[in-house]
Amino acid sequence: MARFREIETFVSVAARGSLSAAAREEGVQPAVIGRRIDALEARLGVKLMVRTTRRLTLTFEGAAFLENCQRLLNDLDDAESSVSEGGVKATGLLRVTAPAGFGRRHVAPLVETYIAENPDVSVSLDLSDRIVDIVTEGVDCAVRIGDLDDSRLISTKLAETRRAVVASPAYLAAHGTPLQPADLQHHRCLTLGPSSSQSRGWQFVVDGEALTLRPNNALRCNDGAVLRDWAVSGLGLAWRSMWEVKADIAEGRLVEVLAEFASNPFGIYVVYPQRRHLPLRLQLFIALLRKAYRDPRHW
Repeated sequence: MARFREIETFVSVAARGSLSAAAREEGVQPAVIGRRIDALEARLGVKLMVRTTRRLTLTFEGAAFLENCQRLLNDLDDAESSVSEGGVKATGLLRVTAPAGFGRRHVAPLVETYIAENPDVSVSLDLSDRIVDIVTEGVDCAVRIGDLDDSRLISTKLAETRRAVVASPAYLAAHGTPLQPADLQHHRCLTLGPSSSQSRGWQFVVDGEALTLRPNNALRCNDGAVLRDWAVSGLGLAWRSMWEVKADIAEGRLVEVLAEFASNPFGIYVVYPQRRHLPLRLQLFIALLRKAYRDPRHW
């Protein structure tokens, strides 16, 4: 039991980022958590975490051990759920991350449905335009839009969208309408911060070739919904997904420009760490996303 408690504590500390946060969750003193981590490292003969007064960082061995421990705990949850009263049911904590704006509109409402169908599961939903490393941060799955670069992850395509350059009628009247992507250098562009997927630049197709531009005259924010609001207010041009601005275009608040140079559609994916057996709670959540997003009425 002591070995198992040490593993549970290690996963909790890694997920929450500090001994004190894990201690608050369990209702014990941080010193108790620290002793468990010390005992685990002594038994394994390897340093799993580097702890300072300001931050906690996993070592290389700690990150590898964390993934195995998470899989072990997930398998245990599934084993218990398979013999629980009433048959198979999902239990445990499901950690999900998604882009902030998309998550508010298209993930958070589905979490309500999911919880209603799986009341024994707790859900932690992190909405951020930061690209979360779900392996090292102990997240079960992420909803992502666009290119996928992390080969450690398994992905399931849920739907497609595309991005469009948009501005308010007032901005275009005052500053003119760009006629080709190169004209963007003469306009104020509203962009996400460097930690987002859009740090690669705005993407277009010119004469059949892909073109990526990184606007210089930019007003930045790490929240995509703020960029949309700024565009509606006339502050500049934004490169936003159609799921976000389609209604604004239809109702005249925004105008799409450079449509003839629009890039190819982007996939909307759910990604998760490579795993032979997915926890039941994650299987059911992925199934819910697929069902919802593949229904045209959802959009």
